[in-house]
Amino acid sequence: MKNGTLRSYVTGFVLSIVLTLLAYIFVYIHIDSGHLDYTHNTLIAILISLALMQFYVQAVFFLHLGRDKGARWNLISFLFMVGVVFSIVVGSLWIMDNLDYHHGSDMNSKQKEQYMIEDEMPKAEHLENHQDDHGHE
Repeated sequence: MKNGTLRSYVTGFVLSIVLTLLAYIFVYIHIDSGHLDYTHNTLIAILISLALMQFYVQAVFFLHLGRDKGARWNLISFLFMVGVVFSIVVGSLWIMDNLDYHHGSDMNSKQKEQYMIEDEMPKAEHLENHQDDHGHE
């Protein structure tokens, strides 16, 4: 089947719809059965498999990453895009983790205020205040 024809687009569309409906049906059966038909891990494996099949269908039928001669440039562009998206996602997760660590999400507001005061205070002043808290002069 040649890429870019109406037939290839319709085939890709139908396969995408079928894979999406299958994922929905598997989740619906799992929830409707009270999580008894199959385990969460089995459901996750099924959904990952369906997602990979969906990815393949999208790449071949819509992004034209097949074996044609012109597909090489499409593949290079696609891999560059994957690298950029990966960098953005990993960088965002890294920044969010760093913010979470430095802002102490497990602290209440009074603990956060005390942490920020201590963090902004010069070292010598911090040591003096710390010693005063313990009754040392």
